[in-house]
Amino acid sequence: MVILITGVSSGFGKAMALRLAMDGHKVYGTVRRETEPLNGVTYLEADVQDEAAVASAFGRLMEAEGRIDVFVSNAGMGIGGPLEFCAVEDIRKQMDVNFMGMARWLSHVIPVMRHQGSGKIICMSSIGGLMGLPYQGAYSASKFAIEGYCQALRLELRGTGVSVTVIEPGDFSTNFTARRKAVCPDDVRDAYPSYGRSLMSIEKDETSGLKPEYLAERISRIVMKRRPAYSYVVATFVQRLSIFAKWLLPAPVFAWILSIYYKL
Repeated sequence: MVILITGVSSGFGKAMALRLAMDGHKVYGTVRRETEPLNGVTYLEADVQDEAAVASAFGRLMEAEGRIDVFVSNAGMGIGGPLEFCAVEDIRKQMDVNFMGMARWLSHVIPVMRHQGSGKIICMSSIGGLMGLPYQGAYSASKFAIEGYCQALRLELRGTGVSVTVIEPGDFSTNFTARRKAVCPDDVRDAYPSYGRSLMSIEKDETSGLKPEYLAERISRIVMKRRPAYSYVVATFVQRLSIFAKWLLPAPVFAWILSIYYKL
């Protein structure tokens, strides 16, 4: 199969690209700049924020292969901090990378798959796309947007042979933690005393979380499914349980549980 993954220079993207190439697929991966080559992966240089670069990269893939069987929207970034202190420009970038970056690629991928009458679209969301995470509100908003887009797209592509699947990872040990842009003006901790201890808790959970190779193995199996599920939560037992609790419990009760978990 011909597979395109956005953002393969590190983390989930790198692990997925390596695993799928090992599985024998023809894997293309996007990067923003020249980086160390991955065995079996063909690089396409394109920033998800650059519409012309996205169009050019997709054109090169189609010229080489003439088709695309699987598209994995993975490229993303994170902003952390109280929403009050998040600059509008930072929130705009958060949405532009995580949500609009996906939409830019799909504007090219969808018509090709629809005309083929086949294809799998796999979009990386998060458990933060199922519940608003404190001090990660802008990130959660971008993932909520992905969830809504994919729900609508799934209905629109009904009967075309194209499937739409959302992946909702929990905490994983990747360089995403170190690369998160943290809001930290001097008066943040005075206005939000819980921010410091909550951020420490978040980063501890991430650095001790699952390895990206675990998610890559799940993606390997999903790619081969004839009819993938609408969504897959890839997380620890406790985090999967929290999603079940959100569906089951009254909103105020669940919010109280989250406040304890995040040390608010």
